[in-house]
Amino acid sequence: MKLYHVSEEPGIRVFEPRQISSGESLVWAIDEERLRNYLVPRECPRVTFYAGPSTTAADRERFLGSSVAAVAIESAWFERMRSCRLFCYDLPSETFECSDKTAGYFVSRAAVKPTRVEVIQDPVLAILQRGVELRVLPDLRSLRDAVIASTLEFSIVRWRNASPKQAA
Repeated sequence: MKLYHVSEEPGIRVFEPRQISSGESLVWAIDEERLRNYLVPRECPRVTFYAGPSTTAADRERFLGSSVAAVAIESAWFERMRSCRLFCYDLPSETFECSDKTAGYFVSRAAVKPTRVEVIQDPVLAILQRGVELRVLPDLRSLRDAVIASTLEFSIVRWRNASPKQAA
């Protein structure tokens, strides 16, 4: 199994476990299929989704059409995404265990040394080359709500950084 960690920080030699809210210290990784969800700046809020085994044909057509998956970001983040450089670190899988199958999250309690790093100069192109639809929307709230209410598999990342709800 291939695992990755995407960062805007170059030259990471060792990923040390970091303490999370539960008090546990972990190194986080993402599987190859959901790598697409992390080809954006770290703090960029996003709604990502794809069809799973329980997704209805109606939801597949409504949300995905012919796309295999979608990554939606706010238009306020698009220029930063276009201009950022990402570093995709390959991580050995031996010490990792699956934390969330739907999101593709894996965790290790031990420090991990990357085996390779790929520089991603154009994150937009990297997403599109994976056959994933990139949606750039003024606001993600209605899409987020619709995806949550659907039968899709989804991940909502860095929501705390989403633009505040606009008054009607």
